[in-house]
Amino acid sequence: MEKRLSSNDYVIIKALDDGVNVIGLTRGQDTRFHHSEKLDKGEVMIAQFTEHTSAIKVRGKSQIISPFGEVFSDGK
Repeated sequence: MEKRLSSNDYVIIKALDDGVNVIGLTRGQDTRFHHSEKLDKGEVMIAQFTEHTSAIKVRGKSQIISPFGEVFSDGK
């Protein structure tokens, strides 16, 4: 059985360097940015998928924890 994120699932993003960008993308016919945050080293953001948020883009060196496990994004 395939695991899918629900609106009750959270994603944790921990910045491993200064200047990590976290961008929320909308649902619907046109995907658009609707929210962005900049994290500095050591800062943590807890994000949730909602009726408006269908994707989260992370740019910069960070640790991302989700119900699927843990992944690290590379810096620029």
